Amino acid sequence: MAQLQRLFEPSMAAESPHTLSERVHIPVTSSSPPDLQAALSQDPWSKSGKYALGWVYFSIILLVFTIVIHLYHWMSDRIRRATYKEEVAKSSATSSPDDNYEMANLPTNSSTHMFFPRHGRIPQQQQEEEETFLSFTPLNRLVAFLRYFFYRPLPVLRIRPVGFLHMRKRVISFPSPGVIFLVTAASVFVTLYCFVPQPLYYASIQFGSPPLAIRAGMLAVAMMPWIIALSMKANLVTLLTGIGHERLNVLHRWGGYICLFLSLVHTIPFYVTPVWDQGGLTVFKSYFQNQFYIYGTGIAALVPLLFLCVHSLPFIRAWMYELFVALHVPVSIVFVGMLFWHCHNYLTSWNYLWATAAIWLTSYLVRLCFLNWTNPRRMSWLIGEEASVTILPENAVKVTIPSQVKWRPGQYVYLRMPGISVFENHPFTLASLCSDDFPSEYGEQYRDMVLVFRPFGGFTRKVLNAAIDNGPNHTYRAFIDGPYGGMQRELASFDTVILFAGGSGITAIVSHLLDLIKKMRDSKAVTKQVHVVWALKRPETMEWFKEELRICREFAPPETVHCQFFVTAAKRIGPNGFPLPPPSPSRPVSDLVHGKIDKAFHGIASKRNSALIREEAAGDPEKERELRRENEDGITALPAPTFLPPPKKAYTRANKPDKLTIPSFNPKQHNANNKSFDFGFPSTPTMLQKNLMRFAFLPTANKKTGWHTEYGRPDIPFMLKGFERDFGKRTCVFVCGPPSMRVDVQSCVASMQHKVWGGGENGRQEVYLHTENYAI
Repeated sequence: MAQLQRLFEPSMAAESPHTLSERVHIPVTSSSPPDLQAALSQDPWSKSGKYALGWVYFSIILLVFTIVIHLYHWMSDRIRRATYKEEVAKSSATSSPDDNYEMANLPTNSSTHMFFPRHGRIPQQQQEEEETFLSFTPLNRLVAFLRYFFYRPLPVLRIRPVGFLHMRKRVISFPSPGVIFLVTAASVFVTLYCFVPQPLYYASIQFGSPPLAIRAGMLAVAMMPWIIALSMKANLVTLLTGIGHERLNVLHRWGGYICLFLSLVHTIPFYVTPVWDQGGLTVFKSYFQNQFYIYGTGIAALVPLLFLCVHSLPFIRAWMYELFVALHVPVSIVFVGMLFWHCHNYLTSWNYLWATAAIWLTSYLVRLCFLNWTNPRRMSWLIGEEASVTILPENAVKVTIPSQVKWRPGQYVYLRMPGISVFENHPFTLASLCSDDFPSEYGEQYRDMVLVFRPFGGFTRKVLNAAIDNGPNHTYRAFIDGPYGGMQRELASFDTVILFAGGSGITAIVSHLLDLIKKMRDSKAVTKQVHVVWALKRPETMEWFKEELRICREFAPPETVHCQFFVTAAKRIGPNGFPLPPPSPSRPVSDLVHGKIDKAFHGIASKRNSALIREEAAGDPEKERELRRENEDGITALPAPTFLPPPKKAYTRANKPDKLTIPSFNPKQHNANNKSFDFGFPSTPTMLQKNLMRFAFLPTANKKTGWHTEYGRPDIPFMLKGFERDFGKRTCVFVCGPPSMRVDVQSCVASMQHKVWGGGENGRQEVYLHTENYAI
């Protein structure tokens, strides 16, 4: 230990630990032992703060590189959209009039475009070339070369425990190669930085703490600000790089594991050369009184760190997620407090810990701006928003929240509904577009925030049960935290956009699709082709976003949007020829506390509305009665739930299925409800086609319109190769679905990168891949 270096100064025996921590420099004289002179000349304790700076420099280099790439793409995308908009405006201003003027004057040069000039040769149409400042070819090729390796996914493992044949296989997904590369680089760096410099140990513990332990300890402390910054929902790293905190969270977890490794490297040398050997214990006790264990402060910091890393393992976190959420932050606060106690302000340790506390506090203060109930100028102040819950086909749940909060396509929010569960707060993707084209019935300043999800267990199951118990006319109080995340790039900056969705993954795509079509109609997008591929189990799932798909088909520019739906599952038919009913969902006894809390918020909101009405009426009883009638009508009409035909229900797997068949779908009956929209279903399949459902695609109808439905699973590699023939200079592939779908898409997009960095055809500049977390 460093303070024991003053062992050779007897006058120091009576000094306090505070004085001891300040005297870190030991003067070397001619009478000093040779081993002490060697120790202080090789790796003096007073200069060990440089190892913490090593990690800071390593992190800043990675951060700067990421910022440069992000700024390059951000600027080039904006320039491409602005240039395209300018060209459209110029073309509309200089285009020839739509009449017979040009045809009547063919020999003259009176036409605007001078198709037939009076003198000279006929001008040849010049191929438009993109400005050099829009694209930097060497950087494009470097990025494509890195993507060629980093886009390639690791295979998904499906493991069933030995001897448990009745259990479902556990799906194990690995981090992306990019994350693995960063984690490996960081691990190699800190390992070499600890073990390469010499010496690892001093000749005696009397000369001070082992240098190996000091290096590892300073590196671990220097990691703390970065670990906390990567974990916060509102952080500076996201602002600078455009990477959402949900993607940075994986680096936060691996940073914690590396910090645990460094902490163990910091701890073990003190047991290899213990302080109680060679008379060190006597000197230690002379400086530190009333310590029940000589390494007590170190153990106090190591135990909470070990707990944080163990209970953050994926299978433990998924097993007890609510407990993880409840304990993670409090234990982290205890860990940082123990670090302050353990470090004693030695060297520069407290500088990094104070930076950690500042980042933590600043992030929580900034998050107040993302809460819908902390703005006193809004009606939701302290009481949240009103929300309705609608049950969709396939037992999906739709939560509609009229709100004044603004959001971008693809973002998500954390939802808390005290009337259903007081302490649970879960993320859900926003499936609606925040635009003036989609106003809310709640008021001009409001937009309907729509969340669609499948109920599995925990909070989502409670929402479904509450909707069943309370009926469709019941409203709930909703507290929103967000929005967060979203796509780094804008789809409107790409010539070709391909969207893949699996099941409920369509929720992450709908808002992007609506926003892109709106910009294409307004000539604010350079996009020429959009392909949507949605794999779903049953055709009833299409009812979730029937209106949104109708808007896309009717308002998109002609021959630009092509949608393919793949129905991959079938219903279970009982022995009597009728579908087997789904098992009744469990309905636990309603918690009286939740009901009372929800009523309390409703009461506050009602009193607030009454106060505003009285103020508006200004003592006029007739006007006050009229305003109260309008308020009651507005509340009962909000939100207006949509109810679908009752026959379309979800049918789940029965214990002993007798027969497997394709769900029958009548396109005529479907079109009777909405004649202006058709999903393009083929005719009812034959028995042979039913048997071949999972092995071959069936003949489809309406392929000429680009909207059609097929039975079976999509062959993603084959489809992407077909789409590749019409790729523009810049292409975006967006996928949100199960791990198997993401693996197929990532593999194909990775193989397409060689046509960018290898100088492929058509001057291709970029093939960008964006993947969304299926669970959000």
